Amino acid sequence: MRSCKARLAISVLYALTGLPFLLYCIEMRIYLDNCSFNRPFDEQNQLRIRLETEAKQFIQIQIISGIYELVWSYVLEMENNQNPFEDKRNAILDWKEIAKIHCEENEFIMSKAKDLRNLGLRVMDSLHTACAIYSKCDFLITTDKQLYNKKTSEIKIVNPVTFIEEMEE
Repeated sequence: MRSCKARLAISVLYALTGLPFLLYCIEMRIYLDNCSFNRPFDEQNQLRIRLETEAKQFIQIQIISGIYELVWSYVLEMENNQNPFEDKRNAILDWKEIAKIHCEENEFIMSKAKDLRNLGLRVMDSLHTACAIYSKCDFLITTDKQLYNKKTSEIKIVNPVTFIEEMEE
């Protein structure tokens, strides 16, 4: 992986010259779970929540800029459809159109999710994680503390603040 500064420099070169530097820029694939997508809609009275919101919104800008490839999944759609607030549901659904990869249910995901459940992940967390692994994501980004404290050798699970810190190293 290139450093964040290198990816940003490539993006700037593309913007200034119009040359296809962007082809070399998109090399990191990320998956944001439903907790991450909903973070900006949470009460912002705790510092941790505000920091995660700012970090998540910064990541979204980078996705739109082409620095990261976003993966959308049938699990995100299923979970988002259960949101009783239409405005929030629609704002999150907009990211389906922005996503470069769309992950549908398949045998690998169901089998991997079962394995992850046996490691202690909750049902929805195991499905999100399995989708991210199947889609060959470099990171699964979540604000769910119980999920980002789990470790797997197949994917890095981090909160938005940690993701940005790692990209700036």
